[in-house]
Amino acid sequence: MVLVYLNGEFVPQAEARISVDDRGFLFADGVYEVVRVYDGRPFLMDAHLRRMRQGLHALRIGDPGVDGLAAIAERLLDENRLRSGDATIYIQITRGAAPRAHVFPPAGTPPTVYVAAKPFQPHPPEYHRDGVAALTVPDMRWSRCDIKSVSLLANVLAKQAAKEAGAFEALFVRDGIVLEGSHSNVFAVYDGALVTYPACNYILNGITRQKVFDLAGQLGIPVVEAPIPLDRLFTASEVFLSGTTTEIMPVTRVDGREIGDGRPGPVTQRLQRAYRESI
Repeated sequence: MVLVYLNGEFVPQAEARISVDDRGFLFADGVYEVVRVYDGRPFLMDAHLRRMRQGLHALRIGDPGVDGLAAIAERLLDENRLRSGDATIYIQITRGAAPRAHVFPPAGTPPTVYVAAKPFQPHPPEYHRDGVAALTVPDMRWSRCDIKSVSLLANVLAKQAAKEAGAFEALFVRDGIVLEGSHSNVFAVYDGALVTYPACNYILNGITRQKVFDLAGQLGIPVVEAPIPLDRLFTASEVFLSGTTTEIMPVTRVDGREIGDGRPGPVTQRLQRAYRESI
């Protein structure tokens, strides 16, 4: 029996219920986080919870007790026997349930808090070893992509387009500039230095993205936050993605065109090794 946490209670997943008036259901009015678990240990939990607090503040949703979510996640790992192997923890907080209206519900409406832990099937090893393909799509999202909102329709459509094209990821392009993937951040390598779009309202400042910055600093790899024009992406010697479930993923083809020599490059491989050693 799989247990989840919902609004103060640990309940069987099959019995968990939210109101049809929940604003997450009606308006996508909420935020979420996904935390990777390695051998039963949550990875970078504090950073994920810090970003969740930032998202709640940006949406003006009262903090329902983010400080206690780490303990809840630990209990779910125990209750669901996930202390070995790979897993993920999913956390979602919405503005709560209230009669449907675009304005915020009355003061005192409790947010809806949901936490679940489940096994995770890692990507095939050859993805990280040999690299993956990506395609580019127009960025149709709103201009607050820095908030990890549960409103992900544009991301869903982009990821489906990638799947139908036989690619692993879709890269959003706005005004000719490559921003990020549907569920990852994007890095390119030029003359041994990493280049990635600056953290701002047009991208999500990924937790793994921040980890890449840390690892690059330890390895002496320069990092530059700057726009990457689409045509310049194809002149990069290496391209890779970063993300909680993606980790550090080499990209060897974009829109059918080879990146570099069509194989994962040395900078990406160094970062992959450092990332695995940090877990």
